[in-house]
Amino acid sequence: MFFSAKNPEPAIKALNLSKCYQLYQRPADRLKQYLWPHRWLGSRQYYRELRALHDINLMIMPGEVIGIVGQNGSGKSTLLQLVCGTLTPTQGEVLVNGRIAALLELGAGFNPEFTGRENVLMSAAIMGLSQSEIADRIEHIIDFSGVRDFIDQPVKTYSSGMYVRLAFSVAINVDPDILVIDEALSVGDGAFARKSFDRIMQMRDAGKTILFCSHSLFQVESLCARAIWINKGEIVLDGESAQVVSAYQTFLDKSAWNATPETPATARTEPASNTQHGSGSARLERIKLHVNDMLVQQAIVTSGESRMMIAVAFTSDPALPCPTIAMTIQTKDGRTITSAATWEDQFALQRAPSGAGQVCLGFNQLPLLKGEYLINVYLLCERGLHLYDAAEAVANLQVRQAGRLQGYFSIPHQWENNTVPHND
Repeated sequence: MFFSAKNPEPAIKALNLSKCYQLYQRPADRLKQYLWPHRWLGSRQYYRELRALHDINLMIMPGEVIGIVGQNGSGKSTLLQLVCGTLTPTQGEVLVNGRIAALLELGAGFNPEFTGRENVLMSAAIMGLSQSEIADRIEHIIDFSGVRDFIDQPVKTYSSGMYVRLAFSVAINVDPDILVIDEALSVGDGAFARKSFDRIMQMRDAGKTILFCSHSLFQVESLCARAIWINKGEIVLDGESAQVVSAYQTFLDKSAWNATPETPATARTEPASNTQHGSGSARLERIKLHVNDMLVQQAIVTSGESRMMIAVAFTSDPALPCPTIAMTIQTKDGRTITSAATWEDQFALQRAPSGAGQVCLGFNQLPLLKGEYLINVYLLCERGLHLYDAAEAVANLQVRQAGRLQGYFSIPHQWENNTVPHND
């Protein structure tokens, strides 16, 4: 159902929205259930129910950027599909005001036998564009995708990267009022990943309504003013993104703490050897760890005494703004206990005309208390949002201490005898 564009109604409104799936143990049970209404089979149920969403009430106003967080299986993707109309609700309804573009399963609706051009025409028509609108935009869609040389070939001959680029180009260039993103803020690889990210940011800055579902709490808090936490098909918390992310992170930490040691939540059990992953227009070249001015492979430090320095070398496309760098320290079970980022410290990286640069991050009298930690390094865009490259668990940090203090950090403090006179 669509509202009138002249009426200042919510962009999305969910009313008592529920979705229940019927799960059958055997294919024959589906047939039995189909015949179930006939009296001679009796009143039996041949399926079990999985309630993916339960009684969701939600209102999103035009121009809001909403983050949706929750564990796998919590109902996030089901909610997005109901909003997009690819699923029908079991109960309740979703009211939508405006054209939706969805970055869910890109290219899922493409016919592999059709050419790229034919799939563009078909997809744009399904998304609600008129023939004249399609004619005006088709060349721009093809140019943005970068697959013009193959646009009249069947998409079954495309590489996976070409397939995704064309699907993204269609979705992002239909001038949607509402953009739904499941996980990826950018798609494709290399230069296209940066271009797709820039296009999404342009839509956000233009006041489009955005629903962003992600496991990256950092991106949710950075991009969204409001966030919604869904668990077991119900909304746990809906509010300011920093508040929701903090509450959800506490929930995840408790879950990790209660997990058995054999199945940590997100930890790597072995440090990587400066192994980078990710792609984009910039990359990490090497990372070196120094303790007390000595180059080391594995850091063994003393709490409150050792000096640690992380040297990071990178290269980037000199035609793009200079990237930023972040570092996190995690426990072995995957909990991030501290971080540092150049954009937060308003530190501008320097690079040569070739795009190469190097930066050092130093810690004097490292305040970490005893334990074993992992160091992660990230190379991001100038906004600190789009991830170019990452080196996770690049170093294993073992901290020793002389005393018996507990926790993760020794924070600056002082003791004083109470010499302040009491007022009677």
